[in-house]
Amino acid sequence: MHLKKLSDQVIVITGATSGIGLTTARMAAAQGAKLVLAARAEDALHQLEKELQTFGTEALVVPTDVGDKNDVAALAKAAVARFGRIDTWVNNAGVSIFGRLQEVSDEDNHRLFQTNFWGVVNGSMEAVKHMKKSGGALINLGSELSDVSVPLQGMYAASKHAVKGYTDSLRMELEKDGVPISVTLIKPAAIDTMFAVHAKNYMDVEPKLPAPIYAPELVAEAILYAAQHPKRDVHVGGASKMNSVGGFHLPRLFDKMGETMMWSGQRSNRASRSGRQDALHSPDENNELRQREGMGDVTKSSPYTQASLRYKPLKLALLGGGALVAAWMLSRSGTTRVSGDGINAPH
Repeated sequence: MHLKKLSDQVIVITGATSGIGLTTARMAAAQGAKLVLAARAEDALHQLEKELQTFGTEALVVPTDVGDKNDVAALAKAAVARFGRIDTWVNNAGVSIFGRLQEVSDEDNHRLFQTNFWGVVNGSMEAVKHMKKSGGALINLGSELSDVSVPLQGMYAASKHAVKGYTDSLRMELEKDGVPISVTLIKPAAIDTMFAVHAKNYMDVEPKLPAPIYAPELVAEAILYAAQHPKRDVHVGGASKMNSVGGFHLPRLFDKMGETMMWSGQRSNRASRSGRQDALHSPDENNELRQREGMGDVTKSSPYTQASLRYKPLKLALLGGGALVAAWMLSRSGTTRVSGDGINAPH
């Protein structure tokens, strides 16, 4: 399957005004792509449009709620009307909820799934509709939580499991029919974005992400690589691959690790802010156009991810096996340590 180089592409990106989506948009613009950018925050979209146009990028912004099927259809229609085609579609929009499953309201759970899961479904269907004949790349953002789960983000993990199942099934159906669309699932580890700030919070303290934390540029690089080279899935960060492999082969061990590390690891020592805003039901206008939260010690490279984009399956299997062995050894050591590519173990 042949995919165009970025400078010849028209790329649709949802969730484009923050974090991974914003980073991807800026990096794609720097490589000459034409962009169609979608988000709910209309003012932020227009600010981003002006920023990119200043550097000569052809960009179209379309205010879009990805959970609304009609909005997503209008997004695709606007892209084709402006540029005549779509070459890559990136389903990136997503949001989380921190809190025990028993405490979260049905309304909030449904809204999360509307964005995280149905947003991917809506975007994928429009992408296939418009790229079915000419071909292209469909890139869906999953998570390391597409393969494992954690406490305190149960519904987010459920939505990312659903995204994985949907993406894998869609890929098989398109391949069976010979449709020339590459379907990729990106599975980032914890990333230094506005993720925790945008999340709905039911806890008595502010949420945080557990180490290791990776830079959003690593995810954007993986997305833009997959836009040009067919990939089935990509783990961003060695920690993501370790969790996937470990959760599959040692599920009870990883349950216990989650019950210890991931409980305290997602709770900060700061009291939850009074009148706290979030981006679950409407955009958090005060925290748009920010790529990073600024989480401190952020890992800026991932040897595993770089290798996974270019190595053959046998080498990847060896690397994944090495990550699993390292995780098992660390879990036996009784200490908490973080490697250069991010492997944790409980106290």
